[in-house]
Amino acid sequence: MDLDIIKALMAHLEASKLRKMIYKQGDFELHLEKESEPPSPPIHAVVPSQPVKMHFDAPHDLPPSKGDRSPELPGSYVTSPMVGTYYGSPAPDQPSFVKVGDTVNENTVVCIIEAMKVMNEVKAGMNGVVAEILADNAQPVEFGTRLLRITDSSGR
Repeated sequence: MDLDIIKALMAHLEASKLRKMIYKQGDFELHLEKESEPPSPPIHAVVPSQPVKMHFDAPHDLPPSKGDRSPELPGSYVTSPMVGTYYGSPAPDQPSFVKVGDTVNENTVVCIIEAMKVMNEVKAGMNGVVAEILADNAQPVEFGTRLLRITDSSGR
C-alpha cells in the first residue's frame, strides 16, 4: 500500500466525526482510530421563568429525604393496589374516567390498572374532588405508586 494513500486516509479520518476507520484492499487491512477526545466544557443551563411539570418513572410516594422540607400537598392519594400499567380511560377512544375538578365518591372508578392482561378497576375509596392526576396514560406503576390526589370540597 502506498504511503500517500495511508496519509490521505489518516487526514480524512481526522477531519471527519468518525472515531474509527477500517480500510480493506485485497489481503491488506488497515485499522485507524482517533484518540479519545478531552472532556467537553461544562454546559450552562437556562432556567425557565415559569415552573415546569416533570414526570419520573419512579414511584411518587417515596419518603422525603431528610433535607427535603417541602410541605405535603393537601388531600389524600389514590395509590396503585398492584404492579401493572395505568390507564385513565376505559379505551383509547373513550373519555377519561375522571379529570381534575371532578367530584368523586368512594365507589367512583378513577382508573384501570392492567396486570397480566386483566383490567382491574381502581375506585377512589373516598369522597372529594380530584385535585391532581399524577400518572400518565400507559405508564408502568408499582404497588403504592400515587395515581391521583383528592381533596375535600374546601381544597384540604
